[in-house]
Amino acid sequence: MSQPDARSLEGSVVAVAADRGHRFSKPTRDRIVLLEGHGVEGDAHAGRFVRHRYLARRRPRVPNLRQVHLIPSELFRSLSEAGFAVAAGDLGENITTTGLDLERMPLGTLIELGPMAMIELTGLRTPCVLIDRFQAGLKRQVLSSDETGPPFKCGVLGVVRSGGPVAAGDAARARLPSSQFCALPSL
Repeated sequence: MSQPDARSLEGSVVAVAADRGHRFSKPTRDRIVLLEGHGVEGDAHAGRFVRHRYLARRRPRVPNLRQVHLIPSELFRSLSEAGFAVAAGDLGENITTTGLDLERMPLGTLIELGPMAMIELTGLRTPCVLIDRFQAGLKRQVLSSDETGPPFKCGVLGVVRSGGPVAAGDAARARLPSSQFCALPSL
């Protein structure tokens, strides 16, 4: 997979969302607070250990690599062109960005958000069956046919390395790791 180019390292936050319940979509908020090593304050997926319902039932003491879910807003435009109506928070993401080619970022990329928050990317979000329950046929739409790119187009997951508030309009900057490029695994 090719690395992101320099133009995709600077972006901004379009929307933020959180939900205490394990629902597919999350309501947007004015702001969220990221807690170091924990995730989004008050969100069902926050915690030191895995909180994803399916994964937590099988291995509840596995470290939580899915503390925060980010999606590029550019995905919504391509889905709209294919006839789907998807907005910020609809796919369960916590942070919607613009200008960052998130799915092409390497493992270990740091995303700086706002004045002090930072997320380390841990993997690609794997689309589950619930995406088709949300809108029939949507799962097929987020599977990539581009053999040089990521296998999915439904965002990335990460862990909080530095906490702080995040709101729409905040800067979002990517810092690539200094090590050799390693594609994000599917989580």
